[in-house]
Amino acid sequence: MKLRKPRTRRRGRIEIIPLIDVMFFLLATFMLASLSLQNLHALAVDLPRGAATPLQVHDPVTLTVTRDGDILLNETPVTLETLGATLQPMLAGQDGKVVVSADSAAPHGVVVQAMLRARAAGGEHFLFAVKRE
Repeated sequence: MKLRKPRTRRRGRIEIIPLIDVMFFLLATFMLASLSLQNLHALAVDLPRGAATPLQVHDPVTLTVTRDGDILLNETPVTLETLGATLQPMLAGQDGKVVVSADSAAPHGVVVQAMLRARAAGGEHFLFAVKRE
C-alpha cells in the first residue's frame, strides 16, 4: 500500500505590489483633503481680542498691516507712497468705510501712517477688525 504524503499546508501570502498601490492612493487622497481644509488666501494676522458687533458692509475695503509692517489693500501689497493712489478707485463706489485689520504686534507708527494716507485718499470711517472674546 502506497501512502501519500500529508498535504503541505499552503500559507497565505500578502502581495506587496497591490499594497503599495493602495497606500499611495490613500496618501494622495489625504494630502489633497488636507490642502482643501486650509484657507490659502488668508493672511497671517493675529488680531487683537475684543467685543464687537458684526460688520454691516458689503465688500469692504480692507487695509491690512502685518507683523512685519507690510501693508496690503484687499490682499494687494502696497507701500505708504502708493496707498492713496491704489485706494481712491476702490473707495469710489462706497461710502468711505475702510476695515483696518492690523496685527496685534504690528508697529503702531505704520498703522497710523497707513490710516492717515487712507484718510487723505477718501477714507472717512475706519472699522477695526478684532477677534471675538
